[in-house]
Amino acid sequence: MYTLALGPQWLSPDYLISHFGLIGILVVVFAESGLFAFLPGDSLLFTAGLLVANGEYIKQPLWLVCTLIVVAAVVGDQVGYLIGKFFGPKIFNRPKSKVFKRENLDKAHEFMEKHGPKAIVLARFVPIIRTFAPMVAGAGSMKYRTFLTYNVIGGIGWGAGITVAGYWLGQIEFIKTNVEAILVLIVLISLIPVIFEVLKARKENKAKAGAAPLDGEGAQAPGQRGRHAKR
Repeated sequence: MYTLALGPQWLSPDYLISHFGLIGILVVVFAESGLFAFLPGDSLLFTAGLLVANGEYIKQPLWLVCTLIVVAAVVGDQVGYLIGKFFGPKIFNRPKSKVFKRENLDKAHEFMEKHGPKAIVLARFVPIIRTFAPMVAGAGSMKYRTFLTYNVIGGIGWGAGITVAGYWLGQIEFIKTNVEAILVLIVLISLIPVIFEVLKARKENKAKAGAAPLDGEGAQAPGQRGRHAKR
């Protein structure tokens, strides 16, 4: 098996699969899709496909593994949607919370408005975001039929897509001999959108903070402008 050199050992794909097999994969996929972030979704799916190709730990055929993973991903998002719909206002209205705060809900809602329902599909490929996207969709009152359609599309593209990629690429000798480096690379690549959004948010906050004093100093009261005009 392969040891992923990121995060605690019990969250590494090899530990989860070697101890819990296909059931462990399905539980993680379900949980990360709408309940808990910071789980090894991408690297876990890639490793699953690779092990199916090698016949190691996972004895089920590829089509069955992909089908079950897609079902777990879709059902997980459904749970996240329902949590957002029924508990969203309460969850995202905590002033002291750094994650479940109204600002995050508003930003995610703006993202949904900008990209439309396809944001549900795109969020599948971004760690952390894929956990909160269905909650935001539910809290933002996205039509259930629309959400379900894009949820299924995203579940198939992400769940089956990455697993199949691991299956085919895992048969290449270079991938087999450098699998740990490949898994680390997958994790790092998947974090790029998150890092980009964090840096973008910090830049916008600094711009707002810098503009506020200038606006206050540069503004003049109507009476002051009037006195200058008379002169």
